[in-house]
Amino acid sequence: MIEAQRWDAVCARDSHQDGTFVFAVKTTGVYCRPGCAARRPKRENVSFYDVPAAAERAGFRPCKRCRPERLDLVDPMKAAVEDAARSIDRSLERDATVPELGHLADRAGFNAQHFQKAFKRALGLSPRDYADARRTARLKTGLRAGNGVADAVYGAGFGSPSRVYERADQTLGMSPGAYARGATGIAMNYAFAESHLGLVMAAATPKGVSAVYLGDDTARLARDLEIEYPGAVLSEDRDGLEGALKQLVAYLDQKGPNPSLPLDVRATAFQWRVWQALMQIPYGETRSYAQVAEMLGKPTASRAVGRACGLNPVGLAIPCHRAIGADGGLRGYRWGLERKQALLDMERDTVG
Repeated sequence: MIEAQRWDAVCARDSHQDGTFVFAVKTTGVYCRPGCAARRPKRENVSFYDVPAAAERAGFRPCKRCRPERLDLVDPMKAAVEDAARSIDRSLERDATVPELGHLADRAGFNAQHFQKAFKRALGLSPRDYADARRTARLKTGLRAGNGVADAVYGAGFGSPSRVYERADQTLGMSPGAYARGATGIAMNYAFAESHLGLVMAAATPKGVSAVYLGDDTARLARDLEIEYPGAVLSEDRDGLEGALKQLVAYLDQKGPNPSLPLDVRATAFQWRVWQALMQIPYGETRSYAQVAEMLGKPTASRAVGRACGLNPVGLAIPCHRAIGADGGLRGYRWGLERKQALLDMERDTVG
Protein backbone atom coordinates (compact mmCIF):
# COMPACT_ATOMS: atom_id res chain seq x y z
CA MET A 1 0.00 0.00 0.00
CA ILE A 2 1.18 3.50 -0.72
CA GLU A 3 1.06 6.13 2.00
CA ALA A 4 -2.15 7.71 0.68
CA GLN A 5 -3.94 4.37 0.91
CA ARG A 6 -2.60 3.78 4.38
CA TRP A 7 -3.79 7.20 5.49
CA ASP A 8 -7.25 6.43 4.06
CA ALA A 9 -7.28 3.22 6.11
CA VAL A 10 -6.36 5.18 9.26
CA CYS A 11 -9.09 7.76 8.59
CA ALA A 12 -11.63 4.96 8.10
CA ARG A 13 -10.32 3.07 11.15
CA ASP A 14 -10.22 0.05 8.87
CA SER A 15 -9.56 -2.92 11.16
CA HIS A 16 -9.20 -5.17 8.10
CA GLN A 17 -5.79 -3.51 7.61
CA ASP A 18 -4.61 -4.35 11.12
CA GLY A 19 -1.38 -6.28 10.79
CA THR A 20 -0.51 -4.91 7.36
CA PHE A 21 1.15 -1.81 8.84
CA VAL A 22 1.20 0.47 11.88
CA PHE A 23 1.12 4.27 12.03
CA ALA A 24 3.02 6.47 14.46
CA VAL A 25 2.20 9.97 15.73
CA LYS A 26 5.20 12.17 16.43
CA THR A 27 3.29 14.52 18.77
CA THR A 28 2.40 11.67 21.16
CA GLY A 29 5.31 9.29 20.52
CA VAL A 30 2.80 6.43 20.15
CA TYR A 31 2.13 3.99 17.30
CA CYS A 32 -1.20 2.25 16.59
CA ARG A 33 -3.06 -0.22 14.41
CA PRO A 34 -5.02 1.27 11.47
CA GLY A 35 -8.25 0.31 13.23
CA CYS A 36 -7.43 2.03 16.52
CA ALA A 37 -10.42 3.91 17.94
CA ALA A 38 -8.26 6.69 19.39
CA ARG A 39 -8.66 10.27 18.22
CA ARG A 40 -7.49 10.75 14.63
CA PRO A 41 -4.15 12.62 14.39
CA LYS A 42 -3.18 15.28 11.87
CA ARG A 43 -1.67 13.87 8.68
CA GLU A 44 1.54 15.88 8.96
CA ASN A 45 2.27 14.21 12.31
CA VAL A 46 1.89 10.64 11.00
CA SER A 47 4.47 8.19 9.66
CA PHE A 48 3.94 4.58 8.61
CA TYR A 49 5.88 1.39 9.35
CA ASP A 50 5.54 -2.17 8.07
CA VAL A 51 5.95 -3.78 11.49
CA PRO A 52 5.91 -2.61 15.12
CA ALA A 53 9.64 -3.25 15.54
CA ALA A 54 10.39 -0.63 12.90
CA ALA A 55 8.23 1.93 14.72
CA GLU A 56 9.91 1.14 18.02
CA ARG A 57 13.34 1.38 16.41
CA ALA A 58 12.32 4.92 15.37
CA GLY A 59 11.56 5.77 19.01
CA PHE A 60 7.79 5.21 19.26
CA ARG A 61 5.98 3.13 21.91
CA PRO A 62 2.88 0.93 21.41
CA CYS A 63 -0.61 2.25 22.04
CA LYS A 64 -2.07 0.77 25.24
CA ARG A 65 -5.54 0.88 23.73
CA CYS A 66 -5.12 -1.10 20.50
CA ARG A 67 -1.96 -3.10 21.40
CA PRO A 68 -0.41 -2.88 17.90
CA GLU A 69 2.59 -4.98 18.96
CA ARG A 70 0.31 -8.07 18.98
CA LEU A 71 0.62 -9.39 15.43
CA ASP A 72 0.28 -13.07 16.23
CA LEU A 73 -3.37 -13.33 15.19
CA VAL A 74 -3.09 -11.18 12.06
CA ASP A 75 -0.17 -12.05 9.75
CA PRO A 76 2.00 -15.08 10.56
CA MET A 77 5.02 -13.86 8.60
CA LYS A 78 4.96 -10.35 10.01
CA ALA A 79 4.41 -11.78 13.47
CA ALA A 80 7.46 -14.01 12.92
CA VAL A 81 9.58 -11.04 11.78
CA GLU A 82 8.42 -9.05 14.79
CA ASP A 83 9.24 -11.92 17.11
CA ALA A 84 12.69 -12.36 15.53
CA ALA A 85 13.51 -8.65 15.94
CA ARG A 86 12.48 -8.77 19.59
CA SER A 87 14.50 -11.95 20.07
CA ILE A 88 17.60 -10.18 18.75
CA ASP A 89 16.95 -7.21 21.05
CA ARG A 90 16.47 -9.48 24.08
CA SER A 91 19.71 -11.30 23.29
CA LEU A 92 21.64 -8.05 23.23
CA GLU A 93 20.04 -6.91 26.49
CA ARG A 94 21.06 -10.18 28.18
CA ASP A 95 24.56 -10.12 26.67
CA ALA A 96 23.66 -13.44 25.03
CA THR A 97 24.60 -14.79 21.59
CA VAL A 98 22.38 -13.33 18.89
CA PRO A 99 20.35 -16.08 17.16
CA GLU A 100 21.52 -17.05 13.67
CA LEU A 101 19.24 -16.72 10.65
CA GLY A 102 18.67 -20.47 10.50
CA HIS A 103 17.54 -20.58 14.12
CA LEU A 104 15.19 -17.62 13.66
CA ALA A 105 13.67 -19.11 10.52
CA ASP A 106 13.26 -22.58 12.07
CA ARG A 107 11.60 -21.09 15.11
CA ALA A 108 9.19 -19.21 12.86
CA GLY A 109 8.56 -22.27 10.68
CA PHE A 110 9.73 -20.66 7.44
CA ASN A 111 12.44 -21.32 4.86
CA ALA A 112 15.59 -19.36 5.81
CA GLN A 113 15.95 -17.56 2.48
CA HIS A 114 12.27 -16.63 2.37
CA PHE A 115 12.37 -15.46 5.98
CA GLN A 116 15.45 -13.29 5.39
CA LYS A 117 13.72 -11.58 2.44
CA ALA A 118 10.63 -10.93 4.54
CA PHE A 119 12.71 -9.58 7.43
CA LYS A 120 14.66 -7.25 5.14
CA ARG A 121 11.49 -6.09 3.38
CA ALA A 122 9.91 -5.19 6.72
CA LEU A 123 12.90 -3.60 8.50
CA GLY A 124 15.20 -2.61 5.65
CA LEU A 125 18.02 -4.78 7.06
CA SER A 126 18.87 -8.47 7.20
CA PRO A 127 18.72 -10.07 10.69
CA ARG A 128 22.53 -9.86 10.94
CA ASP A 129 22.61 -6.20 9.85
CA TYR A 130 19.71 -5.44 12.21
CA ALA A 131 21.69 -6.91 15.10
CA ASP A 132 24.78 -4.89 14.10
CA ALA A 133 22.71 -1.70 13.86
CA ARG A 134 21.21 -2.32 17.30
CA ARG A 135 24.66 -3.00 18.78
CA THR A 136 26.00 0.20 17.23
CA ALA A 137 23.06 2.23 18.58
CA ARG A 138 23.68 0.80 22.06
CA LEU A 139 27.40 1.51 21.72
CA LYS A 140 26.78 5.16 20.81
CA THR A 141 24.37 5.56 23.72
CA GLY A 142 26.92 4.08 26.11
CA LEU A 143 29.75 6.23 24.80
CA ARG A 144 27.70 9.44 25.01
CA ALA A 145 26.62 8.52 28.55
CA GLY A 146 30.26 8.50 29.64
CA ASN A 147 30.33 4.83 30.58
CA GLY A 148 33.88 4.40 29.33
CA VAL A 149 34.89 2.66 26.13
CA ALA A 150 35.20 -0.85 27.58
CA ASP A 151 31.86 -0.74 29.41
CA ALA A 152 30.12 0.73 26.35
CA VAL A 153 31.62 -1.91 24.05
CA TYR A 154 30.64 -4.88 26.19
CA GLY A 155 27.33 -3.30 27.20
CA ALA A 156 26.39 -3.00 23.53
CA GLY A 157 26.87 -6.73 22.99
CA PHE A 158 30.22 -6.71 21.20
CA GLY A 159 32.40 -9.68 22.10
CA SER A 160 35.63 -7.70 22.20
CA PRO A 161 36.92 -4.13 21.78
CA SER A 162 39.05 -5.24 18.81
CA ARG A 163 35.97 -5.88 16.69
CA VAL A 164 34.67 -2.38 17.40
CA TYR A 165 37.99 -0.72 16.58
CA GLU A 166 38.28 -2.71 13.34
CA ARG A 167 34.95 -1.30 12.17
CA ALA A 168 35.13 2.11 13.88
CA ASP A 169 35.52 4.05 10.63
CA GLN A 170 32.36 2.49 9.24
CA THR A 171 30.18 2.64 12.35
CA LEU A 172 31.40 5.76 14.18
CA GLY A 173 33.57 7.64 11.70
CA MET A 174 36.39 7.67 14.29
CA SER A 175 37.69 5.68 17.24
CA PRO A 176 35.22 4.92 20.07
CA GLY A 177 37.18 7.12 22.47
CA ALA A 178 37.14 10.05 20.08
CA TYR A 179 33.41 9.61 19.49
CA ALA A 180 32.75 9.64 23.23
CA ARG A 181 34.69 12.90 23.57
CA GLY A 182 33.02 14.62 20.61
CA ALA A 183 36.05 14.00 18.34
CA THR A 184 38.46 15.29 20.97
CA GLY A 185 41.99 15.32 19.65
CA ILE A 186 41.04 14.65 16.02
CA ALA A 187 42.99 17.02 13.79
CA MET A 188 40.72 18.72 11.29
CA ASN A 189 41.73 21.40 8.81
CA TYR A 190 39.30 23.75 7.10
CA ALA A 191 39.41 26.45 4.44
CA PHE A 192 37.12 28.71 2.42
CA ALA A 193 36.73 29.63 -1.24
CA GLU A 194 34.45 31.93 -3.21
CA SER A 195 31.96 30.65 -5.76
CA HIS A 196 29.02 32.13 -7.61
CA LEU A 197 26.76 30.74 -4.83
CA GLY A 198 28.78 32.43 -2.11
CA LEU A 199 31.31 30.93 0.26
CA VAL A 200 32.09 27.24 0.26
CA MET A 201 33.93 25.75 3.23
CA ALA A 202 35.56 22.32 3.31
CA ALA A 203 36.94 20.59 6.38
CA ALA A 204 38.89 17.34 6.46
CA THR A 205 40.70 14.90 8.72
CA PRO A 206 43.75 13.02 7.40
CA LYS A 207 41.28 10.32 6.24
CA GLY A 208 39.00 12.48 4.14
CA VAL A 209 36.51 15.35 3.90
CA SER A 210 34.19 15.59 6.91
CA ALA A 211 32.24 18.76 6.12
CA VAL A 212 31.22 20.86 3.14
CA TYR A 213 29.23 23.97 4.05
CA LEU A 214 27.78 26.85 2.02
CA GLY A 215 27.14 30.35 3.35
CA ASP A 216 28.04 34.01 3.38
CA ASP A 217 29.99 34.45 6.62
CA THR A 218 33.30 32.71 7.36
CA ALA A 219 32.91 33.15 11.12
CA ARG A 220 29.47 31.58 11.14
CA LEU A 221 30.59 28.61 9.05
CA ALA A 222 33.56 28.08 11.36
CA ARG A 223 31.22 28.15 14.37
CA ASP A 224 28.97 25.57 12.71
CA LEU A 225 32.01 23.32 12.31
CA GLU A 226 32.92 23.72 15.99
CA ILE A 227 29.36 22.75 16.96
CA GLU A 228 29.39 19.67 14.73
CA TYR A 229 32.83 18.54 15.98
CA PRO A 230 33.12 20.08 19.46
CA GLY A 231 36.29 18.27 20.49
CA ALA A 232 38.25 18.40 17.23
CA VAL A 233 41.49 20.37 16.92
CA LEU A 234 40.57 22.80 14.14
CA SER A 235 43.10 24.65 12.00
CA GLU A 236 42.60 26.81 8.93
CA ASP A 237 44.72 25.42 6.09
CA ARG A 238 44.05 26.60 2.56
CA ASP A 239 46.98 24.70 1.03
CA GLY A 240 45.95 21.34 2.47
CA LEU A 241 42.41 21.68 1.12
CA GLU A 242 43.26 23.29 -2.21
CA GLY A 243 42.40 20.17 -4.22
CA ALA A 244 39.02 19.64 -2.58
CA LEU A 245 38.05 23.32 -2.84
CA LYS A 246 39.11 23.40 -6.49
CA GLN A 247 36.70 20.55 -7.25
CA LEU A 248 33.86 22.13 -5.29
CA VAL A 249 34.25 25.57 -6.86
CA ALA A 250 34.57 24.10 -10.36
CA TYR A 251 31.31 22.24 -9.82
CA LEU A 252 29.52 25.32 -8.44
CA ASP A 253 30.78 27.47 -11.31
CA GLN A 254 29.71 24.89 -13.94
CA LYS A 255 33.30 24.15 -14.90
CA GLY A 256 33.60 20.66 -13.48
CA PRO A 257 31.72 17.43 -12.75
CA ASN A 258 30.10 16.45 -9.49
CA PRO A 259 32.82 16.49 -6.77
CA SER A 260 34.38 13.10 -6.08
CA LEU A 261 36.09 13.41 -2.71
CA PRO A 262 37.39 10.91 -0.14
CA LEU A 263 34.99 11.18 2.81
CA ASP A 264 35.35 10.75 6.56
CA VAL A 265 31.85 11.17 8.00
CA ARG A 266 29.86 9.79 10.93
CA ALA A 267 26.60 8.05 10.05
CA THR A 268 24.18 5.39 11.15
CA ALA A 269 23.76 2.38 8.87
CA PHE A 270 20.49 3.82 7.53
CA GLN A 271 21.90 7.31 6.96
CA TRP A 272 24.81 5.88 4.99
CA ARG A 273 22.43 3.83 2.83
CA VAL A 274 20.44 7.00 2.08
CA TRP A 275 23.58 8.94 1.22
CA GLN A 276 24.79 6.18 -1.08
CA ALA A 277 21.42 6.26 -2.85
CA LEU A 278 21.69 10.03 -3.27
CA MET A 279 25.09 9.60 -4.93
CA GLN A 280 23.45 7.30 -7.48
CA ILE A 281 21.07 10.03 -8.71
CA PRO A 282 22.48 11.21 -12.06
CA TYR A 283 23.76 14.77 -12.47
CA GLY A 284 20.89 17.00 -13.63
CA GLU A 285 18.15 14.71 -12.31
CA THR A 286 16.11 14.55 -9.10
CA ARG A 287 14.27 11.91 -7.11
CA SER A 288 11.52 12.33 -4.56
CA TYR A 289 12.14 11.29 -0.97
CA ALA A 290 9.65 8.47 -1.58
CA GLN A 291 11.59 7.31 -4.64
CA VAL A 292 14.82 7.25 -2.62
CA ALA A 293 13.00 5.20 0.01
CA GLU A 294 11.91 2.80 -2.75
CA MET A 295 15.54 2.51 -3.88
CA LEU A 296 16.34 1.30 -0.36
CA GLY A 297 13.49 -1.20 -0.35
CA LYS A 298 11.73 0.88 2.33
CA PRO A 299 8.75 2.49 0.58
CA THR A 300 7.31 3.92 3.81
CA ALA A 301 10.55 5.54 4.95
CA SER A 302 10.32 8.83 3.02
CA ARG A 303 10.32 10.91 6.22
CA ALA A 304 13.38 9.06 7.51
CA VAL A 305 15.05 9.70 4.15
CA GLY A 306 14.29 13.40 4.57
CA ARG A 307 15.86 13.40 8.04
CA ALA A 308 18.98 11.66 6.70
CA CYS A 309 19.24 14.31 3.98
CA GLY A 310 19.02 17.03 6.61
CA LEU A 311 21.88 15.45 8.57
CA ASN A 312 24.22 15.23 5.59
CA PRO A 313 27.42 17.07 6.63
CA VAL A 314 29.07 17.04 3.20
CA GLY A 315 26.69 18.86 0.88
CA LEU A 316 27.59 18.73 -2.84
CA ALA A 317 29.84 15.68 -2.27
CA ILE A 318 26.68 13.83 -1.22
CA PRO A 319 24.06 15.59 -3.40
CA CYS A 320 21.11 15.81 -1.03
CA HIS A 321 19.84 18.77 -3.06
CA ARG A 322 18.65 16.23 -5.67
CA ALA A 323 16.00 14.92 -3.26
CA ILE A 324 12.69 16.77 -3.58
CA GLY A 325 9.05 16.42 -2.56
CA ALA A 326 6.69 14.01 -4.31
CA ASP A 327 4.88 17.01 -5.85
CA GLY A 328 8.13 18.35 -7.31
CA GLY A 329 8.38 21.08 -4.68
CA LEU A 330 11.52 21.84 -2.73
CA ARG A 331 11.71 20.85 0.91
CA GLY A 332 14.17 21.92 3.59
CA TYR A 333 17.81 22.44 2.69
CA ARG A 334 20.44 23.33 5.25
CA TRP A 335 21.92 26.07 3.09
CA GLY A 336 18.60 27.58 1.99
CA LEU A 337 16.01 26.73 -0.63
CA GLU A 338 17.35 29.45 -2.96
CA ARG A 339 20.70 27.68 -3.12
CA LYS A 340 18.97 24.32 -3.58
CA GLN A 341 17.00 25.70 -6.53
CA ALA A 342 20.11 27.32 -7.97
CA LEU A 343 22.00 24.01 -7.79
CA LEU A 344 19.21 22.15 -9.55
CA ASP A 345 18.86 24.85 -12.22
CA MET A 346 22.62 24.84 -12.80
CA GLU A 347 22.72 21.06 -13.27
CA ARG A 348 19.72 21.05 -15.62
CA ASP A 349 21.16 23.90 -17.67
CA THR A 350 24.53 22.14 -17.93
CA VAL A 351 22.94 18.87 -19.06
CA GLY A 352 20.52 20.64 -21.39
